Amino acid sequence: MTTRDERKLPKGGDDRLRQPTAALAAMGLEAEFSVVLDGEPVKPEDVFRSPRHIVRGPMMHRTGRSYHMPTGGAVYFDTGVIEIATPIIEIDKGCAARAGRSLWESIRFLRAELDAWEERRDHTVQLAGFSTHYNVSFDLPESERGASRTVEKLALLLTHVLAMPVMLLAANRRSTGVGVRPRGNRIEITADFTPDAALMIATATVIVGVAREVMRWPSFELDALDAHDFPRVRRFTPEPHSSRKGWVARFSSFTENPFMADVNAPVWGTDGGDTLSLRRIAARITRYFWPSISRLGDDRSLRLISAVMDGRAPSLLELEDRPPSYDSVGRLCTWANLFPVRALPRSKYERVFIRAISGRKLQLARDLYTPTGMRGWSHVVFRRDRDKTRHVFSLDFLLRHLDAWDVGPKAERRIGRTLRERLERREKGG
Repeated sequence: MTTRDERKLPKGGDDRLRQPTAALAAMGLEAEFSVVLDGEPVKPEDVFRSPRHIVRGPMMHRTGRSYHMPTGGAVYFDTGVIEIATPIIEIDKGCAARAGRSLWESIRFLRAELDAWEERRDHTVQLAGFSTHYNVSFDLPESERGASRTVEKLALLLTHVLAMPVMLLAANRRSTGVGVRPRGNRIEITADFTPDAALMIATATVIVGVAREVMRWPSFELDALDAHDFPRVRRFTPEPHSSRKGWVARFSSFTENPFMADVNAPVWGTDGGDTLSLRRIAARITRYFWPSISRLGDDRSLRLISAVMDGRAPSLLELEDRPPSYDSVGRLCTWANLFPVRALPRSKYERVFIRAISGRKLQLARDLYTPTGMRGWSHVVFRRDRDKTRHVFSLDFLLRHLDAWDVGPKAERRIGRTLRERLERREKGG
C-alpha cells in the first residue's frame, strides 16, 4: 500500500536527472576527494568498501551505494574518489551560502569519522581536494523551450560567460579548465576543489546569479552574446568535456594558459577591440550580472566577490603554487562556521532532509509515519506506524506539512543542538 503522493521512479542512472524534480528552483554542491592512505594514493572502495565502514553511527540510505549523513549531505564512492553532495537548496537570497555551509559541515563530519577510523586501524588518511560541481536547476517550462533554448545550448553559452569569473574565484595555478555540463533538469559547472570555504561560496554565488539570469535570455545561441555589453576573449574555443556531454574552457582553449598568466596583465584581446587582464574581464562580466548576483547573494560573499574582482583580495591564481591545504581537506582547511544558523536559517528543503535523517516522526491526520530512507533527492520513504505499510512523499508535499513533523520552536532548536553535539562528539573522537 502506498500514499497518493507516491511516484514510480526509474531504476539506475542519475536519479536527479531522470526522476520527477522538486517544484522550487534549486541548487546544490558536490565535492570530490582523492584518498591518500599512509602517503599513497588509493581508491576508497578498495580500502573502505562502503561509506558505512567509515561512519560509526547509522546512516539513511539514499540510492544505490550512497548514504545520507546526519548533516543532510550524502556520501558515496565514485570511480576512485569520495564524493559528498549537499541536499538540494531552493534558490533564494543566501542560497549559495546555505549550500556551502551544508557541504563544509559534511566535510567536517566525514573528516572526524576518518580520524576515528585512523585510530582504530592505525593508519593515516588524507582527503585531497579533487573537484567541485556547482549545480543549478534548469526549470524552464516546456512552452518556453525550443530549438534555440535547450539545456545543451545553455551549457555552451555559459562556458563563454562563466569561464573567467570562475577562474579568478575558484581556480589555482595547477588548474586545467572550467567545465559546463547539461544534465537534463540542471546545469552543472565543474572546477577544481577550492580549499577555502568563503571563496567556494563566493564562486557559487556568482554561478547561480549568472546562470539564472542567462536562463531568462530569449535565445541560448552564441550570437545572443552580441546583445550584451561585456568582454569576450578573442580566439577562445571551448573543448568537449572529458566526461559526459558538455564543454570545457581548458588552458588549451586560449592563446596562452590563463591559469599560469598574470591575472593583472592586459594580455587578452577581446571582441570589442580592447586588450584586458583576466581580472578586468572577470570583473566586467560580474558587474554586468551584478543585479542578479546581488539579489541571490549574501552580504559577506558579495563583499568578497567585489574585493577579489577589484584586486583588494587575492585570487588563488596569484599564489606561486596551489596551496598545501588542497591536499589536506578537513585539517589544513576546515569549516569555521562563517554562516551560523541563527544568522542564516536553513533552507526549507534542508529542514525536510534533516528531519527525515534524524528519524523524527511525521503526523498526518491521526497517523504517525517514520522516515526510513530516501528515493534520490526529491522523495522520502516512510513506514506508517499503524500498519507498517510503506509510503513515499515528495519534498514539496512534505514542505506543506513541516509544522506537523514533530516540530515547533523548541523542537527546531533541539534538532540543531543534536546536530551540533554530534559534530562536536565526532571531532573529539567520542
